[in-house]
Amino acid sequence: MVIKILGSGCKNCKKLYHNTILAISELELDAAVIKITDFAEIAKYNTMRMPALVLDEKVIAKGKVLSKEEIKKLIS
Repeated sequence: MVIKILGSGCKNCKKLYHNTILAISELELDAAVIKITDFAEIAKYNTMRMPALVLDEKVIAKGKVLSKEEIKKLIS
């Protein structure tokens, strides 16, 4: 499983990354979490609402910081 956090590296992006790490840890998943800050790369996902959460190349959330519990529901 590959999870990507799309965003500029702002406070909200960092919080989403942190919450994602906590969620996969609690679920005991074997997943890679990658931050994508390059806007050319972000544009490939066809979203400009940041931060965005991508699971296995599919955008599953955009434009808000999800809580750890919300992330757990989306990825499990």
